[in-house]
Amino acid sequence: MARIRTRLFQSWFRLSRPMTLGVRAVVENDAGKIFMIRHTYTPGWYLPGGGVEKAETSLESLERELLEEGGFSLTSTPDLVGIYSNHFAFPNDHVVLYRARPGTWTQGEATSRGEIAEAVWADPLSPPEGTTGGTRAKLLEVFGGAPASPYWAPPR
Repeated sequence: MARIRTRLFQSWFRLSRPMTLGVRAVVENDAGKIFMIRHTYTPGWYLPGGGVEKAETSLESLERELLEEGGFSLTSTPDLVGIYSNHFAFPNDHVVLYRARPGTWTQGEATSRGEIAEAVWADPLSPPEGTTGGTRAKLLEVFGGAPASPYWAPPR
């Protein structure tokens, strides 16, 4: 009976408090530029990344997303920058941010078809017009010396 009660509680907890987790990466090249993408299905410029799937670690998700969106293969583990609350966008959402410095990746052909409208190498302190608020905030923290925030995006 206790086992059934535990399972019911766990199921209720998952339904009532679902958490989502995403990953993003600051991919830097030798010229000090960062890789940014614009999707076909939502406005704005973003760092490459996406959602962590079931039975996938954040690093496995990052590797999958980098290959899909930019053709990147990691040759060593990127630096973990931080884990951020993104509850302004979706309750219980969190984003894990990594930094892939030059020499930690190689680039080939992107495997995603139809998801990426455009990709650019940009100055991290002068990203393209339309870069999302959360992306801008994290770039200022990583490259501009802005104080670290526990949130992905600034409050609306």
